[in-house]
Amino acid sequence: MKLRQLAAFLLALTIFILPRAAQAQSKYYAPPLSFSNAELTRRDFSGQILRSAEFSNANMDLTNFSKADLRGAIMSASVMTQANLHGANLTNAMIDQVKFTNADLSDAILVETILLRSTFDGVNITGADFTDSIMDGAQIKELCGKASGVNSQTGVDTRDSLGCR
Repeated sequence: MKLRQLAAFLLALTIFILPRAAQAQSKYYAPPLSFSNAELTRRDFSGQILRSAEFSNANMDLTNFSKADLRGAIMSASVMTQANLHGANLTNAMIDQVKFTNADLSDAILVETILLRSTFDGVNITGADFTDSIMDGAQIKELCGKASGVNSQTGVDTRDSLGCR
């Protein structure tokens, strides 16, 4: 478990911290949107470009992120009960300690995403692509029990992306 945590830290450092430090030195740098600690229940972010946006400690129950571009977003320690993430692109996102109870992650792209300590009770992952995501064994086992379909954008089989046997 410690090796996996070290890998998650190094990935976070590479993806989130170092690029932002370099951007901060540029005169054209625009800070990412921040919705940290926000009450976002029932908000509609469908189809929006929210790259590198921060949603830490946010309540996103029933929030619509369908087909949103959330690449590099940070959603740590948030609640996403019944959230709609159908077709959302969450590549390189940090989604640790998020409660996805009854959420729709169908056809979502979660490539190289950190999902440690997130829960997936009743989640729909049909066609989701989890290629190279960082999860613990229990999460993978749970998701393999409900995995099916092929992602319409990447062409990757959900079971293959999770490494299901």
